[in-house]
Amino acid sequence: MSGDTALPGSAGQPPVLSVSALNQAVARLLERSFPLAWVSGEVSNFTRAASGHWYFSLKDDGAQVRAVMFRGRAQYADFLPKEGDRVEVRALVTLYAARGDYQLGVEAIRRAGVGNLYEAFLQLKARLDAEGLFDAARKQPVPHFVTCIGIVTSPQAAALQDVLTTLARRAPHCRVIVYPSPVQGAGAGEKIAATIATAAARRECDVLLVCRGGGSIEDLWAFNHEAVARAIVACPMPVISGVGHETDVTIADFAADLRAPTPTAAAELATRPLVEWLAQVAGLESDLQRGWRRLQAERTQTLDWMARRLVSPQATIRHEGMKLQALQQRLSLATRGPLGSAGHAMQRLAMRLANQLPDAAVPRLQVAERALRLSSRMAVLQQHRRQALAHLSAQLDLLDPQRTLERGYAIVTDERGAIVRSPQALHARAVIGVRLADGSAQLGIASVQARIE
Repeated sequence: MSGDTALPGSAGQPPVLSVSALNQAVARLLERSFPLAWVSGEVSNFTRAASGHWYFSLKDDGAQVRAVMFRGRAQYADFLPKEGDRVEVRALVTLYAARGDYQLGVEAIRRAGVGNLYEAFLQLKARLDAEGLFDAARKQPVPHFVTCIGIVTSPQAAALQDVLTTLARRAPHCRVIVYPSPVQGAGAGEKIAATIATAAARRECDVLLVCRGGGSIEDLWAFNHEAVARAIVACPMPVISGVGHETDVTIADFAADLRAPTPTAAAELATRPLVEWLAQVAGLESDLQRGWRRLQAERTQTLDWMARRLVSPQATIRHEGMKLQALQQRLSLATRGPLGSAGHAMQRLAMRLANQLPDAAVPRLQVAERALRLSSRMAVLQQHRRQALAHLSAQLDLLDPQRTLERGYAIVTDERGAIVRSPQALHARAVIGVRLADGSAQLGIASVQARIE
């Protein structure tokens, strides 16, 4: 077979790939080589297909790349990109095999800069939480009855009108003080903190509302300022935070004594409706009247009962005096008889005891004599025992091996330490031990001779 008709992959020839196989191999290579990453760029040629998929390009000053975000991922995006938006996408680098186009498979999308802001938000939250600024134990409860409410917000904010309308409806008796402050833009965080500090120093209100309407994370960023959190924590009156919508969370929400999902909800949490107060007052008034009537009835009955028991003090004194005299007579009679009987009985017992006491003089002499004899016998017995002990000690001293050694004798032991009593236990060149009076020695035997009888 000629070279022009060689099979793919034959010896010496590279394999022949189809276009589909080539594109699929390149797609796999790209997906393995480039893991999920965040890519920043400007949205261009954005299209939302009927299927729900998003098709667009990301570009910067020097290049562009196509991107696709399928409906399953796009439905979780919190905004719809438009032409010219600066965004950041979390994407996988891949290849659209049908056209051979290199593209990004987008998993998530966010506005440019939001990632950095959210990271700064998390870092500040963790640091302030570690300092204890968010501890529930330090937070103050909202007063039960509020007469003055302070509001820190922008006078032009729509949220202020919502709060004022809610307060006028729920608690028209409450006085409202607005502490104006910008809630968005450069330096807004420091100004909000300064306004909170002013309200804290003036101490004009029972509770302080810090509020603003909804917006993007950039719009609400002033309430993520560290100075705002510290000003809220240092405020002597309770602070309710009502910033943004229900899903918006700021550092001010964590630092506040109470967080409301919206500015209107903050006004509702700060007050109790006037009709509820009036109903409670009416109920308390009814309870007070019933209690007062019941107390009057009880006191009247007690007065009647005490009036029936009331007698003249002189009659009471005379009656008690007579009772005291009778008790004195009974006490005198009760003590006189037993004391006399006890005295006579004691005299009789004393006489009987004196008649029955034995004469102890003779037994005492006998005991003294026997004690003297016992002492003499003990002295003789001790003397005999000392003499016997001295005799036995002398005999023991004669039998002491040390005394024998001191007279010039020695104790011979073999290599195992056994005492040698016969020459048969020894042999030439053996090493023996010799114990003397003042020590010991080891000797070698040149020869052994048995004693000839």
